[in-house]
Amino acid sequence: MRRSRQKNHSDAINRSLTNRSRITNGTELLPYVDGRSTWVRRLRDLMDLHIDDAGGHDNTSEAQRSLIRRVSVLETELEFQETRLAEMRLSGQEPTEKQLDLYNRLAGNLRRLLESIGIERKARKVPSLHDVLSKSR
Repeated sequence: MRRSRQKNHSDAINRSLTNRSRITNGTELLPYVDGRSTWVRRLRDLMDLHIDDAGGHDNTSEAQRSLIRRVSVLETELEFQETRLAEMRLSGQEPTEKQLDLYNRLAGNLRRLLESIGIERKARKVPSLHDVLSKSR
């Protein structure tokens, strides 16, 4: 039986760009999905906002960023569902029980994920003026 070598975080980061996935490299957000679509652009915006709220990319773990990604997907989809529900109402239609149930379940899951990553905003570590000036010399 072959024992797998346990990799640390820096192994994945230090591999050449051609040996990592496009998602790891940051060149793609979702495989085989056009990154210029409204949905994907909104997803990317929300991910950036949540990562910023959590203290920035350098101050969040891979697990936190994974949860932030899921939060952002749910938020994006809920926003699109809200648009569909509003359009239905404007045209005189009633949303189905199935549509409302799905919306409700997604919103509940979003709340739980937000609680797990922390809803409060965290300050980034900002260098002091003395540190900035001493580095520039």
